[in-house]
Amino acid sequence: MDNISETLALSLGTAWASGINLYAAVAMLGLMSASGAIVLPPEMSVVGHPLVIVVAILLYCVEFFADKIPGLDSAWDAIHTFIRIPAGAILAAHALGPVDPAYTYAAGLVGGALAASTHVTKAGTRLLINTSPEPFTNWTASIIEDLAVIAGLWTALRHPWVFFT
Repeated sequence: MDNISETLALSLGTAWASGINLYAAVAMLGLMSASGAIVLPPEMSVVGHPLVIVVAILLYCVEFFADKIPGLDSAWDAIHTFIRIPAGAILAAHALGPVDPAYTYAAGLVGGALAASTHVTKAGTRLLINTSPEPFTNWTASIIEDLAVIAGLWTALRHPWVFFT
């Protein structure tokens, strides 16, 4: 990542996506890194390891089904408050690569705040959706969230300025 906009997009994009679906974000980063579609900073290159990719995909599959069940999706989100937000902070910090530790910590703080905001938005929306008596809104919301993570992260990595606008 030579360009500052690409680095910021990677940092903020991964934090943003982590708050919605951490496992989809890590799986996508890992698959793109392993295939050579992107070059990650050395501090993030571990996401391209086959073990990390497989675990991320398996956990994504669990979340995919958990997100479709009213009530279970909110319980899953509650537990993941303690997973998505710190992971978003860590990914954002590591996305900067080898820089002054002050920048790394600042990126972690911003990344954690961004992951928290997307996570709270997702979890709050799901609580509202769960008041609906039919399951289709859960399925629709879940699929839209997954597509948003994939499209948003792809946009951040391929077209940083579009991601920022």
